[in-house]
Amino acid sequence: MMKSVDVAIIGGGSAGYAAARTAVSEGLETLVIEGGAEVGGLCILRGCMPSKALIESANRFRTLQRAREFGLSAESISADPAAIMARKARLIGEFADYRRAQLEDGRFQFVRGTAVFVDKDEIEVRHFDGEVERIKAKAFVLATGSVVQMPNIPGLGEVDFITSDDALELRDIPPSMIVLGAGPVALEMAHYFSAIGVEVTIIQRSNQVLKGVDSDVAQVVEAAFNERGVRVFTDTRISSVTQDPVTGQKSVTFFHLGQEREVVAGCILNALGRSPNTSGLDLHAAGVDLENGRIKIQKTMQTTAAHIFAAGDVCGPYEVVHVAIQQGEMAARNISRLLQSGGSAEFEKMDYRLKLFAVFTDPEVGVVGITEEEAGKINMNVVAASYPFNDHGKSLVMGEPHGFVKLIMDVESGEICGGAVVGPHASELIHEVVVAMAFHSTPAQFAKIPHYHPTLSEIWSYPAEELAEWSI
Repeated sequence: MMKSVDVAIIGGGSAGYAAARTAVSEGLETLVIEGGAEVGGLCILRGCMPSKALIESANRFRTLQRAREFGLSAESISADPAAIMARKARLIGEFADYRRAQLEDGRFQFVRGTAVFVDKDEIEVRHFDGEVERIKAKAFVLATGSVVQMPNIPGLGEVDFITSDDALELRDIPPSMIVLGAGPVALEMAHYFSAIGVEVTIIQRSNQVLKGVDSDVAQVVEAAFNERGVRVFTDTRISSVTQDPVTGQKSVTFFHLGQEREVVAGCILNALGRSPNTSGLDLHAAGVDLENGRIKIQKTMQTTAAHIFAAGDVCGPYEVVHVAIQQGEMAARNISRLLQSGGSAEFEKMDYRLKLFAVFTDPEVGVVGITEEEAGKINMNVVAASYPFNDHGKSLVMGEPHGFVKLIMDVESGEICGGAVVGPHASELIHEVVVAMAFHSTPAQFAKIPHYHPTLSEIWSYPAEELAEWSI
């Protein structure tokens, strides 16, 4: 006998769980299928939480190393990678157990297994215990996440390299490491390993680290890495990767500034991104199209099959957890409207105006909204104002003078349309701008908000006041 449900959700990570709990709240009979070896999703198991646990240890260690600067003494300090990993494992185990309990609390059916579409209305699920069953659903949510991307680099496939997944479990720390890539994951791992004593070299194809942020932000991060002894090469082209059969040392040969260079290290970290996890689903049978490897979606989160929705890394366009959660929740609400109306409902649409991301390096980075460079590409008339941390009382007291804050204003509307922080606690500070933008604040309105002195937060007053005066 075939099982029938209102909505079947493939994937139990952040997007899938958000879709499931929302679907249940809408009164829909819901089934979640999780095909991973572990329950929890990328964020909990191999992304946000484990990496931040490691970075927290790195940050505390760097603070101890600076003790003398603050009139303190911290003698004979050292990093214990095994103990760091043990702490991380304990925390992640607790997070994963909590998510598993949420998935198994009975609000919806939860199945461990893999799913493949038979046609647009039916999937075949192979349970981990070997049982195979057919499930028919009125609607689906695809939330299968992403997998580590294997880049097309000559020789990389023939050497022993690690991925970001492997890096989060690494207990035998190499003396040196080459990091391929300079996106958020690459830089965060470079930050962690360099902090605990690894000699790190970063090789980036594009002309700056953190492709997609304004160059003034990227330059601060790159300079900070260089200052602490991390070599950063941008605007490169890798020609070969090799491994010494005797010593195991890895070598990367690349072109930089018109010259061929070579870097040798004990370890290579491939941090060149992730790809949507669509293999094995047989999306063609469901009438679901891909676009540049991602599931093609509308702002309603519908795919090319109107009753099949997607959310999270499998569709993008931004691979961050809070967006995945928003997408999953919206997909479920729109499914409810679809089923109740018979297809004639007005659907909610995703608004990425408040696109937000943070990078937990040292200094941290926080960005929201449009960047100056993005605005230039679409001929959007903006004006920006910034203020440096090296002229701000609280950051100087903290010994954190690197970086700045920046506000960006849409000249036509007069509203704040973007912001950036590179400096201390940037991942927290950026949320002031997120709130301001959520309420369509102008710089003048933002400047009137009182800020306690001395705090890091009050630094926002300066660019806000400058833009307010400019508007007048």
